Amino acid sequence: MKPVQTILSEACAHWPPGTERERIQPEIWQLACHVLQWPLAKLLAQGASPADDQTVARLQELVRRRAAGEPLAYLTGETEFWSLPLWVSPAVLVPRPETEILVEQALAWIPAGTAVRVLDLGTGSGAIALALQHERPDAAIVAIDRSGAALAIARRNARRHGLPVTFLQGHWGTAIASGSVHFVVSNPPYVEEGDPVLGEAGLRHEPRQALEGGPDGLRDLRAVIAESARVLAPGGRLLVEHGNRQGAAVRALLAQAGFGDVATKRDYAGWERISAGLRHG
Repeated sequence: MKPVQTILSEACAHWPPGTERERIQPEIWQLACHVLQWPLAKLLAQGASPADDQTVARLQELVRRRAAGEPLAYLTGETEFWSLPLWVSPAVLVPRPETEILVEQALAWIPAGTAVRVLDLGTGSGAIALALQHERPDAAIVAIDRSGAALAIARRNARRHGLPVTFLQGHWGTAIASGSVHFVVSNPPYVEEGDPVLGEAGLRHEPRQALEGGPDGLRDLRAVIAESARVLAPGGRLLVEHGNRQGAAVRALLAQAGFGDVATKRDYAGWERISAGLRHG
């Protein structure tokens, strides 16, 4: 049997050439914590402890899959969003840090201490809805997804944190009554069909239906904007995430659908990422 630290060093050495060691090492340690079911503090303190052959084989397999591009979150079954640990699987997208900007913007508009109605379209793992419910416990939040497998993950995450989000299966907002909600948030598919990025290491493992937005990437954004114009009450707001070169197109779609006060927020890298509009009465 080999010491755990030796196994980790060997795993780093066998990673594909040209990969930054600074990025590799923390991920391999995370995989080791997952396999051993140890917190990081114990791994650091007891790294000289020997590991049995089964543990070594399991860790080596996960390292191989990570080196092939499979997202770390799928290998551990867990990630963090808005400081909430969330279960994930290949049935849902791995929540991105830039999507937290959508939560930030929504919270700037959703008043605390009021029973406003919020709709999350295409909820996936439930990340956005659960973050908003965590911050606005008085809000009535409904989250919709067409995937039953995704909703199973989202409901599991809601139970984990004791958050009373209502989850529905359906196609965008078709099950929601007209003029019945105050806020709509959405991170719909927006990658252009055939974009080479869909075949890159990380994205090729994630659900295509949650990524691809038609030939121009705007198919689902059009649907979300149209549905939001119907379900929002006068004075309600829509906040939607989109691709980093789609800001102008999304602003035009919002204006065409009758939204006012249209504006776009940039992400941490400086790209246009979140657009919002006000539903006039």
